[in-house]
Amino acid sequence: MATSESARRVLLVDCDMFYVQVARLEDPEGAGREELLIVGGSPSGRGVVTSASYACRAYGVRSAMPTAEALRLCSDAVVVGVDRGAVSRRSAEVRTALGELSPVVQAASVDEFYLDLTGTDRLFRGETLEASAHRIRETVLRRTRIGVSVGGGTNRLLAKLATRPAKPGGVFVVPPGGEQAFLDGLHLSDLPGVGPALLKPLADKGLKTVAEARAVEPEWLVRWLGEGRARWLLARLEGRDDSPVVGGEPRKSISSERTFPRDIDDDQELDRRLLKLTVGVCATLRDKGFGARTLTVKLRDADFTTRQRSHTFPEPVESDGVVFPVARELLHDLRRRRRAGARLLGVGLSNLTRDHGPAQLALFEERAPHETDRTRALNQAVDGLRGRFGHDAVLPAGIVPPYPIPESDD
Repeated sequence: MATSESARRVLLVDCDMFYVQVARLEDPEGAGREELLIVGGSPSGRGVVTSASYACRAYGVRSAMPTAEALRLCSDAVVVGVDRGAVSRRSAEVRTALGELSPVVQAASVDEFYLDLTGTDRLFRGETLEASAHRIRETVLRRTRIGVSVGGGTNRLLAKLATRPAKPGGVFVVPPGGEQAFLDGLHLSDLPGVGPALLKPLADKGLKTVAEARAVEPEWLVRWLGEGRARWLLARLEGRDDSPVVGGEPRKSISSERTFPRDIDDDQELDRRLLKLTVGVCATLRDKGFGARTLTVKLRDADFTTRQRSHTFPEPVESDGVVFPVARELLHDLRRRRRAGARLLGVGLSNLTRDHGPAQLALFEERAPHETDRTRALNQAVDGLRGRFGHDAVLPAGIVPPYPIPESDD
């Protein structure tokens, strides 16, 4: 049972409708005045919703919903974009504030942060976890102007689940000894990681709530789900989670993607878009001091079918000239497999490492250039020029199209 972990004191700080808050703070006279606000997509209905204000959510608008559908549900909503740099900056401000309030902080995403306050009872003079959560919420709001909800419990799973009743802008802490009573009041679909593939066989047996599933003998769950999934589910049903909160967790990936104002079915135009994304991602990679081994190209077709392909390099790379030819091969392969207009294109680099030196790489046999000391030096020179004169000061010729292409912020 979760009560065995009662010595732990874990909080999850969740920034409420984060992208909406950032959009309002960055444009107080525009987005800041709108109650019905959608971030993501375009006013014409292109793209998908990144975040929506609570007023829009009352109409059924949800994140990841096509913006066109969101506007059908809430026709008076205003659709805006938000600068990714502003999102990163605001997220960093919240992270900095939390670092002064907790000895261990782990970013789970741009708008979620786990805090481990275990052992701080004396430091905070016997302050309860709930009192600490209120103090942290108020301090973050005062310092960053970002409203947060805080969930707490004896482990990460319980803290995550507790953020739901804490929203919006409140605090909810599952007390030691009260874990199972809290869990038994939830639906199985509330549990992180319990998706449609797991819900269906349980629903077929008439099980919809945690309490109903927990009443089933474990042996029957094993028969229905298989031993691995059954054991994993039992841990969730009982609130067991021994995963630590790890401060300073290394960044796992760097990516960028764009939703187009119109579907693109021209290969050369997609290549130009891919090149621009690749240049930006590689510049961020170098700026952070990383090399990457895995490249992923993501393509979303006009009918919202999302596909991707990945390639892992023998050694970490950082150069646009090495990454782009491989990215183009991946994109062309996706296009060969299914020909359709593209509404979104993305590039991601993962398997990051700071320990990477010059390497002689023959990628896709001998069709891609090698990453050498010379290419690394050239990258540094170009990065320096962009740092002084702006990102667009030096661009590959392939990025500049023969005619203007409207950009999207989403």
